[in-house]
Amino acid sequence: MVKVWYEPPPFGPRTSLSKGPYGVSEAQTARWIVAASKAPQWQVITAFTGIFACLAYIPLLKEKLPYTCSPEYLAAQRAYMRYHNMNPIWGISSKKARAADAGH
Repeated sequence: MVKVWYEPPPFGPRTSLSKGPYGVSEAQTARWIVAASKAPQWQVITAFTGIFACLAYIPLLKEKLPYTCSPEYLAAQRAYMRYHNMNPIWGISSKKARAADAGH
């Protein structure tokens, strides 16, 4: 009878014998991915959030503001709200807002 000695994989069951214990193998992966995998999570999350925020802002650089942000439109909206006695949300019916509309 032959005796067989079972030796489990070095990093636990269901792990590969030819790869490291983690998902990133340093020999076949780009250096920045290896560095990101070893960096603290908050640094990686902050960096990628900043990068994607900048990429999302690029299409907005040449856009004009919508017409609803023009001073004339806002003054007309405040006058409409005062005329119909609407409840102010951000002080539209206040004395300060009325004074700002006096020039229009």
